[in-house]
Formats: sequence, structure tokens, C-alpha cells
Amino acid sequence: MKKLFTRAITGGLYVLLIVCTLVLGNYYLFITIFSLFVVLGVWEFQSLTDSKQHNPLLCKVLDVLGGLTMFLSFAWKSHNPEIGLIVATPYLCYLIIRNLAQLYIKSSTTLENWAQSFMGQLFVALPLSLLNFILIENPLMLLAIFIFIWLNDTGAFCVGTLIGKHRLFERISPKKSWEGFWGGLVLCILSAIAISTYFNDFFNGLSLSGWIILSIIVSIFSTWGDLCESLIKRAIGVKDSGKILPGHGGILDRIDSLLLVSPTALLFFILL
Repeated sequence: MKKLFTRAITGGLYVLLIVCTLVLGNYYLFITIFSLFVVLGVWEFQSLTDSKQHNPLLCKVLDVLGGLTMFLSFAWKSHNPEIGLIVATPYLCYLIIRNLAQLYIKSSTTLENWAQSFMGQLFVALPLSLLNFILIENPLMLLAIFIFIWLNDTGAFCVGTLIGKHRLFERISPKKSWEGFWGGLVLCILSAIAISTYFNDFFNGLSLSGWIILSIIVSIFSTWGDLCESLIKRAIGVKDSGKILPGHGGILDRIDSLLLVSPTALLFFILL
């Protein structure tokens, strides 16, 4: 019961932080919070995948700075579209320095070190950086995406707990069920209809069909994002990605769904 209470408090504070940031539409608050997510997420990913400490501390620091540089560069570009290739300069410096650094590291796991570094950029830093382009178009649309993610998790947990029998992906996540998946998907679709009917002016958003399509995309890719992070943890043999969030584990355990939803949702808006 105590663990459940702790989990609820942590989750509630996280939701409150995201909602306040996006409703207020404060650009600098968003940059601050999500820069912190990038730093913590990349560091956690490197620590998680380098459990035997083969990758030097210097490389981990470089990777964190690289992820942060990517996020801030994307933020700068999204708010200043007229800026040219100069925006890529800081991140290009990271790529050059990180590759050169590997030459001077005496390690029997060179390829693993390199792969861990750049996987952290692709898996964590890039999806979070792409959120800048959704934010600049409509902060409340980004809020709607978070709402769909949270409702999908809630629906999947409640339905899966109550009637879940058929395993969705037992090799990776034994507790996830098809019943839970459909529960999360249906709740997302119902919420999309409610948003279109009652709150569309507030979100300054989409048509009914657009909301429904977005909710389906978020539900499916949210589940896949969760499974991708579970696959990494299962390959390493750990339950949580970290311990920074009481009752939840690590920052990656909290944002895992977002890591596939972010690029997919952006692609949806581009095609729309």
C-alpha cells in the first residue's frame, strides 16, 4: 500500500508538472524541464547499458552534453526557422569529439562503447528533441498527446489487471495482455471523441477523424515504446531503468512511451 501511495504521488507530481508547463505555454519552462529529462535520460541509458563500467566517465559526460546540445539546437531551430546550418554546429562538434575520444580509450568493448553512445542519442535524445517542433506549432496539442499516453497506460493497467489473460508480448513483458492493450486503445479513442466534442476550441485542434487517428497512433506507439524499453531492461536483466523516481524507477521508465510516440506524432502532423 505504501509503495502504491508513493507511486501515485510521484506520478501525480509528474503529470502536474507537464500539464502546468504546456497549459501556461511557457517556452523557457519547457526548455528547462525537458533539458533535464534529456540529461537524466541519456545518463540513465548509458549507466543502464554499461553495467560493467567499460565506458569511461568522460564518454558518458560527452554523451549527455551531446544529447543536451541536440535538444537545445532543435529548440533554437524550431523557434527560428530562418537560421541556417549553423544550428547544427554544436552537435557536429560532439560527433567529432566523441569519435576521436574512442581512439584513445583502451578497451576490449570498443564497438559496444560506440554503440551505447549513439544508441543513447537515437533512442533518448532525438525523440525528446523532436518535441520542440510539436510545441512550436501548438503546445496544447503536445498536451493532448501526453493525455492520450496517460489514458492508454491507465486503460491498459485497469483492464489488464481485471480481465487480462492473453499475453501481448510474453517474451518481453509477461504482464502485458491483449485485453489491456484494447482497454487502453478504446479509452484513447473515447477521449479523442470527448476532446473533439467538448474541448476542441481549447486545444485549437483537429477534426473528429484527426483526433481519433492521433489517439490510435499514440496508443499503439506508446505500447511499442514501452516494449522497446522493456526489451533493453530484459536484455540487461534489470527491473527498473533507475531509482530517481520513487515508486516508478528511472526517468526512462516514466518517458518510455514518449520515445516512439514523439517521432510518429510529428510525422502524422507533417503528413496532415
